[in-house]
Amino acid sequence: MLLLAAVASLALPAYASAAPMADAAAITTPKQALGHDLGEDYFLASYRQLQTYWKTLDAQSDRAQLVEIGKTSEGRPQYMMVVSSPENLKALERYRDIAAKLAKGEVSEAEARKLAGEGKAVVWIDGGLHASEVEPAQALMLAVYKAVTDNDAEWLRILDDTVILFAQVNPDGQDLLADWYMRNPDPKQRVAGASTIPDPRAQTPQLYHKYIGHDNNRDFYMSAQAESTNINKVLFRQWFPQIVYNHHQTGPTGSVVFMPPFRDPFNYNYDPLIMTELSEAGAAMHSRLVAEGKPGSTMRSGATYSTWFNGSLRTISYFHNAIGILTEIIGNPTPMPLPLVARNQLPRNDLPSPVAPQTWHLSQSIDYSLSMNRSLLDYASRNRERLLFNIWKMGANQIEAGSKDSWTITSHDIERLEVAAKGKPTPPQGGIDPALYAQVLRDPAKRDARAYVIPADQADFPTAVKFLNALIKTGVTVQKAEAPFTAGGKTYPAGSFVVLTAQAYRPQVLDMFEPQDHPQDFEYPGGPPVRPYDTTGYTLAFQMGVKFDRVLEGVAGPFTPISDLIAPPPAKVSGSGAAGWLVSHRLNDSFILANRLTKAGQKVYWVDGASSAEGQDLGTGALWIPATPKAKAIVETAAAQLGVPAYAQGAPPTARLVQVKTPRIALADVYGGSMPSGWTRWLLEQFEFPYTVVHPQRLDAGNLAKAFDVLVLPESVGIEAQGIERRRRGPGQPNPEDIPAKYRSWLGAITAETTGPQIAAFLKAGGAVVAVGDSTGVADMLKVSVTNPLTETVDGKVKPLPGTKFYIPGSVVSARLDTRQPLAWGMAADTPMFFDSSPVFRIDPSAKGIKPVGTFATKTPLMSGWAFGQERLEGTTPVVDACVGKGHLFLMGPEVNQRGQSHAAFKLLFNGLYLGAAPDANPCG
Repeated sequence: MLLLAAVASLALPAYASAAPMADAAAITTPKQALGHDLGEDYFLASYRQLQTYWKTLDAQSDRAQLVEIGKTSEGRPQYMMVVSSPENLKALERYRDIAAKLAKGEVSEAEARKLAGEGKAVVWIDGGLHASEVEPAQALMLAVYKAVTDNDAEWLRILDDTVILFAQVNPDGQDLLADWYMRNPDPKQRVAGASTIPDPRAQTPQLYHKYIGHDNNRDFYMSAQAESTNINKVLFRQWFPQIVYNHHQTGPTGSVVFMPPFRDPFNYNYDPLIMTELSEAGAAMHSRLVAEGKPGSTMRSGATYSTWFNGSLRTISYFHNAIGILTEIIGNPTPMPLPLVARNQLPRNDLPSPVAPQTWHLSQSIDYSLSMNRSLLDYASRNRERLLFNIWKMGANQIEAGSKDSWTITSHDIERLEVAAKGKPTPPQGGIDPALYAQVLRDPAKRDARAYVIPADQADFPTAVKFLNALIKTGVTVQKAEAPFTAGGKTYPAGSFVVLTAQAYRPQVLDMFEPQDHPQDFEYPGGPPVRPYDTTGYTLAFQMGVKFDRVLEGVAGPFTPISDLIAPPPAKVSGSGAAGWLVSHRLNDSFILANRLTKAGQKVYWVDGASSAEGQDLGTGALWIPATPKAKAIVETAAAQLGVPAYAQGAPPTARLVQVKTPRIALADVYGGSMPSGWTRWLLEQFEFPYTVVHPQRLDAGNLAKAFDVLVLPESVGIEAQGIERRRRGPGQPNPEDIPAKYRSWLGAITAETTGPQIAAFLKAGGAVVAVGDSTGVADMLKVSVTNPLTETVDGKVKPLPGTKFYIPGSVVSARLDTRQPLAWGMAADTPMFFDSSPVFRIDPSAKGIKPVGTFATKTPLMSGWAFGQERLEGTTPVVDACVGKGHLFLMGPEVNQRGQSHAAFKLLFNGLYLGAAPDANPCG
């Protein structure tokens, strides 16, 4: 009925509008501003041109206000154009205030209805996160022009009823891609990203986001990057739109565009009203295209997109009670063929109007995008009051659920229900015994938490604060205890933090603290798994190693809501000894302190043994910092600014001391950019490690030990593992003559034949190599005696186990680490690790100089996500320390730097870096 209602609404007559008509002749056209029409063949506009043009439109139109929402990673201003009727713009703060009050769900129903009647629907429309998907940014520019010049009755009504937030979300990438495309003076030789005919010349030398490329649409719950932080602030802390529309490319082969509804599974944490409204909006968009004679739109089974994962721009909206729209459209400034796919010529529910094969132009795609924008805005206009009230209703629902006993039912609960029903008689009405509903699905022990308490006395409290800031960036309310309090029968110190679930963004809260319980999703019983859209388990509190307690009863206490991001609480430099200071290795930020000290020429040591001070257990590998005036200033600053406590001692530790020095780090990357390498660059900068990016040609040149102490081989730099070639995204590498000379040294590949001997020589000379994920295949290059037990030999070739035997597509698992070993100093004995079809290892029992640094100790290591066949991990090794000559090869199968999120595992990487410059810590040879 909801779908029918949405479609039927398209036929309703427009009402008379109060919005004045614009003088279109007084507004600069794109052709006048750019010298080209937007969508013209062989032309792409840059972000520089967008900025200039939007400033012109802002000055010329009373329908638009240009707003800077922050700076990008490269320092550009990130702009948003707010569009509405002139009268609405005069009262913009009032409408923003209404949107905020309704989204937070804290007013009464009567007040909510009154505000919904007064307010305006707020709709976010952006120009796409992925700059190689060039169409959305061009369509955005034309959409804003038309927004300030269109005068038809429908548009004037839309201006009256809505506030539109037009935003460019990857400015840096738009400049990069436009410049790369337009650099060729011959238009017919220009090639760009998303095309049905991939061309290596379209590949830019670096990622289209400074650090993370395509992963800029995977960062929204972590909010680590500047752009995602800017966007989250607009969406969930300032403007609270009811609809968030994120444009993408490219459409499924043989169609023009994918639009909602999406396939299952959807996440169990958010309000079901989101899914019904999402279906309504999607139906309106499809119907608009079909009615306008624009064929080729598909949905659900037409692509792999689902609504499970939280980290993308449109999906995080669901956890904030907003309709998140993703579309994926074809299009390229260089005309391209739209291919003929036989099955896509037969109409069906998920592809109602097939499209004929043809030569396709970017202008056609832009015309589709404008229609999709218009259909969504028409839906928002016609349903303005209902959308505003429903976002309040969902928020109020969540506040109520967090204020009483409630349960979130997952797929494993249903499995338990089915097991409980076995052997019981079928009731007359069919189904299973209704008494099992209360017994299984309303088990008091499985209630949802009413609150989460983050104690101030945990070992790495500064990292816990970083986790809380990720929540705050996404609009979650966090409270601080101003005095000791009791909850769930346990007493907590002042300075602890509390996150109540009785808040409108409860779905976001649950998703960040609780395990994701992804269903066992197979094509058919015994068949292959259905590949998820992205990761299936990502619980941020687990990944960051945050200690917290679930409280099942109501919590009250001396709590103060936090108004903005939290600074790490200042720590103390305690004690009166004059010899130096001890600092726990358990704090990730202790590495920042160590890096500052070594950069300043101060000595830093690790204590090879357990340490304690003033009753505090500092664990193994504590930092020992000999006293000097310069060291004292650095230690005191770190305590005050980073929250890293230090303990003054009257004498040095008696245990063996291992001096650590600033490591000379080589970080491998490849032409086009590896996203894991980019994330590693970002991480090293956050923790103040100096590094040098090296490409395959530099590795092949050899003599690495003269320049570097440690080589980091991140995931996705093209290393072949266990006979399984890991291919990177993109069309491949261009010929050297097709790119500017300054980038030609970036070309090449890491190979066993050429690169392998140079890496071996580096290790034998005493260097260290940290290999992560599929790059652990370097062990094969070096003939190290480890194997991956998650493979099988078929027809003489080593292949990964099929998904019918083993399948873990991006989940959090628990590994047992040997914290006596230097590589694991400071780590928790049981550490959450991110596992995404990751390598694991078995060590040849006869091998010398190879040690497991941990193991999967149980048959059920899964903490969050989906792990079919997880029992195969038991007894395998996730991390290995292997001596190769005088050097250490550290193999880390799971992603120890998963999208900047896996703080619990960061120390494995950091320790490996320092051990590369401290050969005496754990000598080989």
